[in-house]
Amino acid sequence: MDPNELKAIIALLDDPDKEVVNMISDTLLKRGIEAVPELEKAWENTLDENLQDKLENIIQKIQFTTARENIIRWINTGAEYILEGAFFLAQYQYPDISLEKINQEIETIRKDIWLEINNNLTALEKIRILNYIIFDLHHYTRNASDFYAPQNCYLNKVIETKKGNPISLAIIYLSVAYKLGLPVYGVNLPKNFILAYKNEYRLHDAENEEEDILFYINPYNKGAVLGRREIDYFITQQQLKPQKTFYVPCSNRDIIIRLINNLVLSYEKLGAMEKITGLKELLTVVSE
Repeated sequence: MDPNELKAIIALLDDPDKEVVNMISDTLLKRGIEAVPELEKAWENTLDENLQDKLENIIQKIQFTTARENIIRWINTGAEYILEGAFFLAQYQYPDISLEKINQEIETIRKDIWLEINNNLTALEKIRILNYIIFDLHHYTRNASDFYAPQNCYLNKVIETKKGNPISLAIIYLSVAYKLGLPVYGVNLPKNFILAYKNEYRLHDAENEEEDILFYINPYNKGAVLGRREIDYFITQQQLKPQKTFYVPCSNRDIIIRLINNLVLSYEKLGAMEKITGLKELLTVVSE
């Protein structure tokens, strides 16, 4: 839609007739995410609190509807690429972000690794190269000083700052591994989030999935390689009851569920309860 036409439609939100306002709101909601920048400009350019409330309400509805529809589409098409699921969640908070730009960052990292990697290397040697490129060359690191900050969960902010939490750093790592065709998968370990490198020749042995894993990777500690014994020790240390899910790969949907739960916890700690309602609704969508 032409920006001037969009501005003219937004101006009608100030109409005293409620039916007109409802009709205009519906029109803007149908325009979706493309209407958000102009709606935000209108909010900045008015001192009318009533109009600001109307604008905020429409923006929030658009962002939620867009995120929900994109996440549902991602799930229905197989939820294969974790980066897309994380992007659609980030877009809920940052509607102007570009999937193309985020993919470019992943592609840059992939190319740097591709120049160093070959099929003659062992799985461990390949992971050492990934670790060097991601953590030393591209400087991704953990945000230990502000662990519960919401930006640690938003993909665009993690790429911008190069800092994240266990789950977001794992998503960056998984996205690169996926592009390289490496058998690396997320593992839903409580109080951390790790990755598993599976035996490429036993990927279909579901009954003995734990035996298929060659080793584990901890992206929150620069890709440190772990064995089963280290996971056992961590579980004991955290006073957790061992479960199979702590050792075997989880689905990409499970990863997004974990990411949303982390965001909810972050906003709870900040007291930003208005942010939580939409996230819990998205959580229901992903969990269904």
